[in-house]
Amino acid sequence: MSDFASPRRTCRGFQRQQRLHRRGFLQAGLLGATGLSLAELLRGEARGTVETAKRGNSVIILWMRGGPSHIDMWDPKPDQPAEIRGEFGTASTCVPGIQLTDMLPQCGRVMDRWSIIRSLYHDNAGHSAGDQICFTGYPPGLSPDENVMPSCGSIVAEQLGHLTPELPSYVMIPRMVPGTGAAHLGVAYKPFETQADPASGGPFRLPNFELASGLTVDRLTTRRDLLGSLDRLRSELDARGDMRALDRFGHQAWQILSSPAAQRAFDLDSEPEAVRQRYGFMPAFDPGAADRCGAPAWSQRILLARRLVEAGVRLVTVDLRWWDTHVLGFDSLRRGFLPRFDQAYSALIEDLDQRGLMDSTLVVAWGEFGRTPRVNNNAGRDHYPNVFSAAIAGGGVQGGRVVGASDSKGAFPRDNPKTPQDVLATIYHHLGVDTQRAYLTPAGRPQPVLPFGQPIRELFA
Repeated sequence: MSDFASPRRTCRGFQRQQRLHRRGFLQAGLLGATGLSLAELLRGEARGTVETAKRGNSVIILWMRGGPSHIDMWDPKPDQPAEIRGEFGTASTCVPGIQLTDMLPQCGRVMDRWSIIRSLYHDNAGHSAGDQICFTGYPPGLSPDENVMPSCGSIVAEQLGHLTPELPSYVMIPRMVPGTGAAHLGVAYKPFETQADPASGGPFRLPNFELASGLTVDRLTTRRDLLGSLDRLRSELDARGDMRALDRFGHQAWQILSSPAAQRAFDLDSEPEAVRQRYGFMPAFDPGAADRCGAPAWSQRILLARRLVEAGVRLVTVDLRWWDTHVLGFDSLRRGFLPRFDQAYSALIEDLDQRGLMDSTLVVAWGEFGRTPRVNNNAGRDHYPNVFSAAIAGGGVQGGRVVGASDSKGAFPRDNPKTPQDVLATIYHHLGVDTQRAYLTPAGRPQPVLPFGQPIRELFA
């Protein structure tokens, strides 16, 4: 394949799945009336089992929205001229033969515990369109901000949520981004959004642990209090046709809301200060840091994700936006994004390893595409889906590996091209999700979990 021959893979010809999974469509009005944000996550979780589910396994997706530059992070091109190489140098890692940008020294020090995919690609340069492809495996619809197909997290919640009823199975820190919705699976399988942001400074308090009308878990001292409050809504909800087995799922919502396991998992403030500092850039200790460099202090979001998977949450997506470095991109990367990612990512890898969680936790760090090989006139790089990289660790991944390669200019895959669907297949394989299951769209058509894609075996062999 020449340097500038764009690869293509078609989704035509995939085998239609035989198992069809019918379910009703849920009304969203119930939840707005009750204020039980957790209740919407619980509809249908009691139905069925997943024989292949790997009960102890979890996934953390570090979502670098905006598109991190592969050349300026994980796939440097030191032999190219400055207009391609960029402003950063190249440094060796602890694994002979693997080099990273010199802005990631701590990641390089633990390179033996994580690996790189350097040959990812797809064909859409829009932010929200790329989000949809990377979270669902399907192309976007007419509105890229709205899911046409369920996100990987929603699939996980639908198939595996019943295994940990005391915890939400799919969490978004701090809130949803395009691509993370449930589509036709219904509101029951949307992510639980923390909304409170560990990056904002001050004590971390979770708004979703509050109910409507000023009621809180502390004030509702018995389940009878909660059910009595819900009963008062019954007539209005029945009249609107919104009631769907409220009693049963209200009981489950109460169990989560009052669960000591959930309360402990979200109690970020209980972490020792030394651990929080190791992840880096705590707002309380670095006031105004986000304003100075344009990069939010999202390191503490990553620490919260570790707490959640340690407690048993199946899939946590952490929003690490905004890597859209068109203008003065090298300055933003140098002063903000790369030092923060370097510290927080290496801290997460070491933390998971020390806690014995590496085998059970798969960590995928990536964005919706990469950046152009050629530096633009504004000292930045533009959107580029033709080739990009991802960092992947844990879950049985053998560290110190590079899967695939881009060409000499970082313009297209040169060897072993991989797609976002392959990454999603790897995530599903780790969790034990049944990818043979198909779901009916609103038009009544069965659609498989993925249109194509295979687990990336080279990471494990």
